[in-house]
Amino acid sequence: MTLTDRSIAGDRGHVATTSRRERFMTLPLFRWVVAWLLCLASASAWSDSEADRWRAEIDALVANDLAQPPPKHAVLFVGSSSIRLWTTLAADFPGVPVINRGFGGSMIADTTQHADRIVVPYRPRLIVLYAGDNDIDAGRTPDQVLIDFAAFVARVRNDLPDAAIAFVSIKPSVARVRLWPQMREANAAIAGWAATQRRVHYVDVATKMLDGAGRPRPELLREDGLHMNAAGYAIWTDALKPLLARYDFGSG
Repeated sequence: MTLTDRSIAGDRGHVATTSRRERFMTLPLFRWVVAWLLCLASASAWSDSEADRWRAEIDALVANDLAQPPPKHAVLFVGSSSIRLWTTLAADFPGVPVINRGFGGSMIADTTQHADRIVVPYRPRLIVLYAGDNDIDAGRTPDQVLIDFAAFVARVRNDLPDAAIAFVSIKPSVARVRLWPQMREANAAIAGWAATQRRVHYVDVATKMLDGAGRPRPELLREDGLHMNAAGYAIWTDALKPLLARYDFGSG
């Protein structure tokens, strides 16, 4: 399915071609929520059975919350394994209350599906999402990734209208270098859309993870060529610190 359509403009009847992405990015809040619902009906990211594959992992996270209640109004890091494996969050952001709710090899839509359990209850002041990497690998197009992220924002806004949301750019990696053109396009689309939204931020980590020739830097990755080592997370930390500094996490 193409995201390009034609419309007749003006009395002269000339044809103007406009991408759905361009139109989508200009919609105000109440209209792009409707647009998302229409898009979702024709381009679902996952079936119910696929969404449920993470239920056991989500159950474990929720059970842990009961034993050790996390702070409210904190910075919530959520998304796929690049978040799950970020075990040094508290040390990397001293003085900032952080919660890590990364799970599995999840996609954006998985976090949206489980937002009522691992996002909304914490009432975070800022949500940092990393996902899209697995989405592109699974065959989602850049336009679909944009729509999926907008769906996540719409879901969060339903219960947390004042929460800030940051999208960490999809990272380049050796293991998925063949997909980097699509990932780069998805990053550009989300960056452009985020700039039109209130309290939605795009955080670029990809640029510094590329070498001078535009190739992924293997020294930032683990032996699998996909997940990051400490040097990779250091780049993410530096990229996020200016954003976190804009928010007051000292009060509830």
